[in-house]
Amino acid sequence: MLLEGSNCLSSTPPISNSNKPRKKKTSLMASEHPDRQLPTVLLLRRPTLFDSELSQRFHLLQPYRSPLPLSVFLSAHADSVRAALVSAGTRVDADLLEKLPSLGVVATTSAGVNHIDLVECRRRNVMVAGAGTVFSVDVADHAVGLTIDLLRKVSEGDRFVRAGGWPAQGEFPLGAKLGGKRVGIVGLGSIGSEIAKRLEAFGCAISYNSRSSKPDVAYRYFSHVRDLAAESDVLILCCALNEETHHLINNEVMDALGKNGIVINVGRGDLIDEKELVRYLMEGKLGGAGLDVFENEPAVPKELYTMENVVLTPHSAVHTPESINDLAQLMIANLEAFFSNKPLLSQVL
Repeated sequence: MLLEGSNCLSSTPPISNSNKPRKKKTSLMASEHPDRQLPTVLLLRRPTLFDSELSQRFHLLQPYRSPLPLSVFLSAHADSVRAALVSAGTRVDADLLEKLPSLGVVATTSAGVNHIDLVECRRRNVMVAGAGTVFSVDVADHAVGLTIDLLRKVSEGDRFVRAGGWPAQGEFPLGAKLGGKRVGIVGLGSIGSEIAKRLEAFGCAISYNSRSSKPDVAYRYFSHVRDLAAESDVLILCCALNEETHHLINNEVMDALGKNGIVINVGRGDLIDEKELVRYLMEGKLGGAGLDVFENEPAVPKELYTMENVVLTPHSAVHTPESINDLAQLMIANLEAFFSNKPLLSQVL
């Protein structure tokens, strides 16, 4: 099966911004004009830490603050909405796009765009902008952190000490060395490349899987994830989620990874067949798992709670104060570029 990293969609030919009708350019600073003269942006997601910055530059439509049903709210503002800001939890499909006939751009705060119907957006000449590489460094750090945590039993050791196990039981089980481990990276895009760079410094042997081999890297390439897993001690997932990669990590791949292998997922929960993952861990057919994402977030299989060889985080790999600030600046810059009829900074479509 052929894959690519999380930035694999960036190669999609851009849609010309010149085909969309444009209003007369207006200033984007709230201090210069009243709210009614600011460009209108529809927020199809809950408030974030940078909404105050957005409100200084745009007139924000916030349906979640309205008593009206969403369909009624959108109908009331259909003609005025040319830009929408969404998150990974917002489904942008044909039905939503039909309700927003004047829409020209969708900006998403996520690196992945599997929640957006790109085919329908292209048909309607709606541009799409994503988070680009804003999260790459932080996600890579998190993936390495999960890997070290599992191998060296950091979280397990913390629980052991807090529970009084040290004086009562004495010796704690040994952890494993990171250096020398064979690490397979699924998706050598921006995030995957950052992970590889970090783990290479630890002395790990890096291999990868993607849609095709990368001529500019020396890492070993595998065209099938199963073969990559068979040659890995640690399998790290950071590829995009799409029809091809849904449940990519299945029984066959877990069998290849083996009872001592560990899997790290900082991509999307649906990359793994979660029910089978739980079963393999319970039956001792897999060495461990470090999971930042899950199939039905925020629901997490309760069986994982009591497993010592599992480390769980709440989809927080992307979230640092620095990344949130960088994301805010990027989203604002994309929206300002759209309303100024300039190229988007992180255009996906």
